[in-house]
Amino acid sequence: MYYVYTLKCANNDLYIGSCKDLKIGSTNISYGKVISTRGKRPVKLVYYEAYLSKTYALKREKRLKEHKAKSELKEQIGIHGPA
Repeated sequence: MYYVYTLKCANNDLYIGSCKDLKIGSTNISYGKVISTRGKRPVKLVYYEAYLSKTYALKREKRLKEHKAKSELKEQIGIHGPA
């Protein structure tokens, strides 16, 4: 399985990423091994989707990073504020 996930960072930013193993991916982020979120810890997993194909997961990640889709995702999971 491949996962697209959304993390809520300590500064209330959302981080959207993808990985093959959600547990390992979130552990690496929590321990500061991912540069993009290192200064934004602690982070909390707030949303994820599972895909059988890496291609579909990467397409979905790219789509969620677009402004309109990110705003819709924030509304869906109940996070308010700037996108």
